[in-house]
Amino acid sequence: MPNVHNTPSTPESSINATKPGSVGIVTPITLHFDKSLTLQCGKTLSEYDIIYETYGTLNANKTNAILICHALSGHHHAAGYHSSSDKRPGWWDACIGPGKAIDTDAFHVISINNLGGCHGSTGPESINPDTGIPYGPDFPIVTSKDWVESQVRLADVLEIRQWAAVIGGSLGGMQALQWSIDYPERLRHAVVIAAAPILSAQNIAFNEIARKAILSDSGFHNGHYYDKDSFPKNGLILARMLGHITYLSDTAMREKFGRELREGKLKFDYDIEFQVESYLNYQGEVFSENFDANTYLLMTRALDYFDPAAEYGNDLSLAVDRAKCRFLVISFTTDWRFSPERSVEIVDALVAADKDVTYSEIDCPQGHDSFLLDIPQYTQLFKAYMQGIAQEIS
Repeated sequence: MPNVHNTPSTPESSINATKPGSVGIVTPITLHFDKSLTLQCGKTLSEYDIIYETYGTLNANKTNAILICHALSGHHHAAGYHSSSDKRPGWWDACIGPGKAIDTDAFHVISINNLGGCHGSTGPESINPDTGIPYGPDFPIVTSKDWVESQVRLADVLEIRQWAAVIGGSLGGMQALQWSIDYPERLRHAVVIAAAPILSAQNIAFNEIARKAILSDSGFHNGHYYDKDSFPKNGLILARMLGHITYLSDTAMREKFGRELREGKLKFDYDIEFQVESYLNYQGEVFSENFDANTYLLMTRALDYFDPAAEYGNDLSLAVDRAKCRFLVISFTTDWRFSPERSVEIVDALVAADKDVTYSEIDCPQGHDSFLLDIPQYTQLFKAYMQGIAQEIS
């Protein structure tokens, strides 16, 4: 298997990439799959690519592998840096690295970009082998079950018969739960963070508004914008602004921005005046330049469709009765996108099914995005649980 944990010599490396706790410079790997994949929607991908990164070393008997599942706008770059010029590390660098919660001195960590993504795995931007042009809106809608199926195939290629743990936050946590149901023999632990057993009507409504902003943008061209020197920029900006509001708590926004004015006084017009307005516009602008609109539509719909209990008479306890792994479920008090009550629904179903589950509700002001941050109570609890898994391996 290719070795991607290769740190360049010190003169070429950034200070950040070589500081303690960093996995350093990493190089993504792309695997091509020739065997067709039939999706839950009934359509088939005749071939596809999966891009992923690894951190840490796989042990001889391949029992220390960890799978990281990303959230809606995430990707495979979860930790470290791609080059010495990178200013920011991967999206979960707070939790992945030597001595961190997911300790790469103990674990071999694999982080992938889901099918349908826009960072290297086959998705709407990819060339459709049947037409010779990008899939665009014709790329089939995928689900968490489809992602798990593709991840199983990746594990097979890497000869990993059982994950030490499958871990994810938000949509990634939902995938971890799906793994425990669909392939119970292939993971020993599932870590489900800031997730829910099914999307609420309010969350589906947020997703629909975000999609409508994209679909109604004149630059969308019914999803066929790749060859038109255009893309739904304003729609993506609005979708990201709306989403970002739901990822933060009122307390976090108040502490970070309050009602501060950019210029210290009212202008009495409709230009950007408040700091929070400036922040949201900046976040939307950056996102619009780095994320594909068709992928955003697809990912939000996958969120809407997540319902692991549907195949079991809408009884979640019956669904998770298939699981053989242990569970860690974590929620955050100020997360109103996926509130603690939703995590408790998962825990209650696991308890009813007589499963081994550890649950913690972390009191912090940061909202849904808490799972991405280095919040001591959270990361210490997470680390303690992961150390227990490491001891099982040794």
